[in-house]
Amino acid sequence: MEQSPGLVSGPGLIAGDRPPPAKEWPAIVRALRNPNFRLFWSGNFASNIGTWMQNVAQGWLVLTLTDSAFWLGVVGFAAAIPFLIFMLFGGVIADRVDKRRLLLVTQTVMMVLAFILAALAYFKVITVWEVVLLAFLNGTAMAMNNPSYQAMVPKLVEREDLTNAIALNSAQFNMSRILGPTLGGYAMAVFGVAGNFFLNGLSFVAVLFALTRIRYPEETLVRHEGLLDSLISGFRYVRSIPQMHVLMWMIALSSFLSIPFLTFIPFFARDQLHVGESGLGLLLACSGTGAVLGAATVAWKGAMRHRGRIIAFCGAGVMAIVVVFCYSQSFLLSECCMFFEGFGMILTISSVSVAMQHLSSDAMRGRVMSIYGTAFLGLPPIGALLAGEVSRHIPTGHALAMMSGVSSLAYVGFFVFSKALRTLD
Repeated sequence: MEQSPGLVSGPGLIAGDRPPPAKEWPAIVRALRNPNFRLFWSGNFASNIGTWMQNVAQGWLVLTLTDSAFWLGVVGFAAAIPFLIFMLFGGVIADRVDKRRLLLVTQTVMMVLAFILAALAYFKVITVWEVVLLAFLNGTAMAMNNPSYQAMVPKLVEREDLTNAIALNSAQFNMSRILGPTLGGYAMAVFGVAGNFFLNGLSFVAVLFALTRIRYPEETLVRHEGLLDSLISGFRYVRSIPQMHVLMWMIALSSFLSIPFLTFIPFFARDQLHVGESGLGLLLACSGTGAVLGAATVAWKGAMRHRGRIIAFCGAGVMAIVVVFCYSQSFLLSECCMFFEGFGMILTISSVSVAMQHLSSDAMRGRVMSIYGTAFLGLPPIGALLAGEVSRHIPTGHALAMMSGVSSLAYVGFFVFSKALRTLD
């Protein structure tokens, strides 16, 4: 769709797209009054449901092929290590190219990979090494996709709607965590894992349609610095803002030590709790339900006070809950743990994301979000690989509980020793 350069209404909005007054929309969904964000949000919601259906099927397929928690760690590593390798450059690219066009390319690549996985699984010619390779390629596309996705959101809403938009993005992602695994568990029982992969491929049609329909303003693209110099500037910028700097370290630590436990939920479902595919789906759905309620809380409250305290103590609490989950022998207790893990995690992550968006300038936002995304999404694969290796020598639950316990104590330590975190409001 052609756009007239320079015709902008509000921050990043094209003239004629100014939303209706906020009072016409409930406060909890106020950002959806922006038509471009509404289309973007709904397309990604449909696609994320498919992604979660694929995730639950992929973990089950790996267990079926290998009967090994170690291989779950390897696949988790392959899927997420591209975030550590490529996302930083994805952020630099996001500040230099048309973000919508980049998203169209990355989403198309992920769609094709889902169909390839479906075909290999359907004809029963798939091996665990092929799962590893496809997981790596899919992770690479996602790593290039994520910074542009994050940096695009502020251009689709009024500035006063940004906090609500971030919360609604978290809500749709986590609602998909409820619907995706639940549907995925039943779809596997009916169609097999190949059916889940195929449905994920189809789900990308929704987000591709949304990207072609939104009205996105022309951007002034800056290419004065070289690629590496631009990346270094991003790190210097993050380091120059104390609050942003400490948040990056906190996210990096929890991503390395605590978040990898999500990769091993299929192991706990099958070998510790002795539930099948539907039980695995329910565990993930409980986490998603808690996360949706957490996101709804952020969306309803709007600008939350004392973010530093919320991040430190909610984060520490979430990691303590993970420790309980690792030793639980009761399916009901495990469901409760997953619910509160999801609720606390989304409060923590939403608070961090809002802080990052508000602390960053427009010119640096792509790089800031890529550094944040690398810390959040790039370190779990290393942690998953570490946990998988340690689980070969001690019980898996012990390994994951030890890692999350250390992370929980570290969050309390950050709050005690960092004035920048204590003053983050």
